[in-house]
Amino acid sequence: MLAYAPALLCFLMFCAGVVYERRRFSNAVLLGLTVLFAVGAWLFELHRSHPVLGRDLGIALLVLVALGIVILSWFLISNGAVMVRKEGTRPANLLSLLAGVALVALLVLLGATLVLHDHILVAVTGTAVALTGYVAFLFLSFVVYAFLYVRLNLGRRADYVVVLGSGLAGGSAVPPLLASRLDRARAVHARLSRRGRQPVLLTSGGQGPDEDLPESHAMADYLVERGFPAELIEREDRSTTTEENLRFSRRIMESANPGYRCVIVTNNYHAFRAALTARRAGVRGYVVGSPTAAYFLPSAMIREFAAVFLAYRRTNLAFCLLFFLGGGSIWWLG
Repeated sequence: MLAYAPALLCFLMFCAGVVYERRRFSNAVLLGLTVLFAVGAWLFELHRSHPVLGRDLGIALLVLVALGIVILSWFLISNGAVMVRKEGTRPANLLSLLAGVALVALLVLLGATLVLHDHILVAVTGTAVALTGYVAFLFLSFVVYAFLYVRLNLGRRADYVVVLGSGLAGGSAVPPLLASRLDRARAVHARLSRRGRQPVLLTSGGQGPDEDLPESHAMADYLVERGFPAELIEREDRSTTTEENLRFSRRIMESANPGYRCVIVTNNYHAFRAALTARRAGVRGYVVGSPTAAYFLPSAMIREFAAVFLAYRRTNLAFCLLFFLGGGSIWWLG
């Protein structure tokens, strides 16, 4: 049972992290390490007590991983084609397609290494596999914890419901993505109001160069047109990024109510990154997500993860350098 000690330690640290501050990426990493160490310990104990079964199961898992990579590559490339058809060829819409192509390239590299047995190719492939494994571990941890995060925050009090802007269609119209946030904000506001509180709904978003009015004004108009009381709406109309959305909204809330609590509403794929940003911006509140079209989620989640990965670039760069050094060592020793 000693083999399970690392998994148990990581799980206890994960639980403590969730209780202390749910808006930390370290919680996602600890959850991923818990699963990784637990599976490793299980395989170790199985191999020790049943060597043949443990070996066969390990081989089966490797085959399943390889098959999973093939299926995932096909899915990502297919989703990328749908994104291009429905959303255009902006770089952000190509992420799932590029990820799928990268996985195919990795499989080709692995195949070439197995066939050619070239030590330089072995070093390159080893480095590529290590980097891919590291990024895949962080991405899966991010996705799983992001899914859990939006389900851990129900039932708290709030004085404000903050809706993050996301751009207008045609310069003035609220697009479906933003409408989904506003509809969820109305539902959250109604739930809080039924509990005896009537929070202020704060729309947050400035005016972009291709927009006819600030996003927050269009968002407020959308709500009022659908029967939401105009006197319960405030507007933050200077921000141009998520960080500014939260920082400027915090100033409005603090000036009116220094002890405020808030609920922040965005799309489900963006909720966890918005929570991380809210913590850094000093906003006291939690984030809830609104539904997003299924075809849009893969690219959106990859984009969100890439932003978080870059936010911790020093740590990630250090690990990547270690993998490159390891690949160089393989080449040197070969």
